[in-house]
Amino acid sequence: MAGMATQQTLLRAISLMAIAAIGIAGPAQADMTQAAAAEMSAAERLDTPKLDMLLADDDALTMSDAIDSDDASDDEVAVYEAVGSGEASFYGAELAGNRTANGERFDPGALTAAHRTLPMGSKLRVTNLGNGKSVIVRINDRGPFVKKRLIDVSRAAAEKINMVRAGKAMVKLELLR
Repeated sequence: MAGMATQQTLLRAISLMAIAAIGIAGPAQADMTQAAAAEMSAAERLDTPKLDMLLADDDALTMSDAIDSDDASDDEVAVYEAVGSGEASFYGAELAGNRTANGERFDPGALTAAHRTLPMGSKLRVTNLGNGKSVIVRINDRGPFVKKRLIDVSRAAAEKINMVRAGKAMVKLELLR
């Protein structure tokens, strides 16, 4: 529990400094935030209530809306394993409501995908090699059933990586471990 609080505290401080550095907060907040962090001892940095007092200025707290500290955990670091690359396509509204291979109903608005062999529930980062955009999808179906295709993604996932207009794209797949 203490580790979670430490990570959240450090995340908030780093985030505020980053915002100040890129100019979202004014120069006064940047100087104040950096000076406050520099003056804190290691023990004080771990003291969440004291950091909350330092960050009580409404202007300085704009970053807390952008970061969801509740999602952070002590050991949570994204590790990806390359799965391969090839052609992706998407399926949309025409299959909405149909059962997928894992039994759930297909929702074109969900970030899901079909793959021939990866275990159901696997999470993949799909990166469009044409524009570098990526999205995390969950495998919930089998396919695609076109020889040259590596993966079928939902319409929502296709929109995130800008492949709807073309209907297909060359992608890189990485398994989230």
